[in-house]
Amino acid sequence: MPKMKTHSGAAKRFKVTGKGKITRRNANLNHILGKKSESRKRRLSRASEVTGGDLKRTKRLLGR
Repeated sequence: MPKMKTHSGAAKRFKVTGKGKITRRNANLNHILGKKSESRKRRLSRASEVTGGDLKRTKRLLGR
């Protein structure tokens, strides 16, 4: 059976950390930024961990 290919769209959006966790970028930081507070924008700029029901699907897309 051939190897499973990594989903290229998922590879661009998710990053696997050294411990094997999967991180993602937060939404709401692309436009209409004037009305958002600096602290909110700072919080959104940090990466978040993929958890819950999406974790299994994301791991499969990344070939893990």
